[in-house]
Amino acid sequence: MSRHGETQKTGYRQSGVDIDEGNRFISLIKSSVDSTKINGVIGGIGGFAGLFSLAEFKDMEEPVLVSGADGVGTKLKVALMSEKYDAVGIDLVAMSVNDLLVTGAKPLFFLDYVAVGKLIPETMKDVVLGVSKGCKDAGCALLGGETAEMPGLYVNKDFDLAGFAVGIVDRKKIIDGSSIKDGDVIIGISSSGFHSNGYSLLRNVLFNDKGYKASDIFYDDVTVAEALLIPTKIYAKVVQKVVSQVNVKGMVHITGGGFYDNIPRVLPKDISAEIDVSAMEMPKVIKRFAEVSDIDKHELYRVFNMGVGYIFVVSPEDKDNVIKAAQDAGEKAFIIGKAVKGDNTVKIKGIDFD
Repeated sequence: MSRHGETQKTGYRQSGVDIDEGNRFISLIKSSVDSTKINGVIGGIGGFAGLFSLAEFKDMEEPVLVSGADGVGTKLKVALMSEKYDAVGIDLVAMSVNDLLVTGAKPLFFLDYVAVGKLIPETMKDVVLGVSKGCKDAGCALLGGETAEMPGLYVNKDFDLAGFAVGIVDRKKIIDGSSIKDGDVIIGISSSGFHSNGYSLLRNVLFNDKGYKASDIFYDDVTVAEALLIPTKIYAKVVQKVVSQVNVKGMVHITGGGFYDNIPRVLPKDISAEIDVSAMEMPKVIKRFAEVSDIDKHELYRVFNMGVGYIFVVSPEDKDNVIKAAQDAGEKAFIIGKAVKGDNTVKIKGIDFD
């Protein structure tokens, strides 16, 4: 057979991209995407672009759109090991939405990007089910997305995720931390676990250094994989509850960089933070990891949230109102520190450092 004849028989599917499977994937996720619709969504899945009306916000003096983008990192490797994929979909929404919230913005819509070596519709359906659940928890719509099948760039079942969130806030109500001063109170909201940060370190310590398998029991009756795949908490409900009742000066999403890198992002240059970790409640998965690992305690607080995933900074007279509003929203809140005169750094107390 001629070389020309061989070329004619070579198609997109033979090259590793299956359009029919892509269409089947769309049919599998349509109902879950539709379930996230909120006021403002125009049209449905399948168009060239997602449309969202801002008519509902015409009473704002100066509406400002707020955007954020993030991923899930190497937590995806744990999902692949255990073949459980819905949690990372929730994580994808949480990581971008929680960043938006610190400005005082209301989440409006979310878009996702899925890159795979080989599209397996049932697997990616579980991811999108998680994304849809995350969007509903955040009160935003899953407005659109892209699924790219790229053989040769990703191997076999490997995949990557990226998420993009957009919210809105009236400019006069933007929360930026500029009014934080000496004596203000720092209040933490509990995390669900490691959220989606530090997983390269987690995997290296647990699977390489300590020899754990994903199916091994880590604590109680919870396996290592189950513990590491606990979804990132979405703080939309508690933030909206607190902000509607209290004059919040600043908020922090404790994400990559832990306490040391994230808290200074909201503080004025002449203000530092003193954190007393003895007031914090550490989730079992974090406590167990701290017990079995040999990681320096400074490093733990630089990499992980250590039990606090979100922070409010308020005047002393507002602290009780924040705690009550958080409790009304179903969250644990505790005073973990205060703002002090300084140089935009974080000092952690209440733990024995080496």
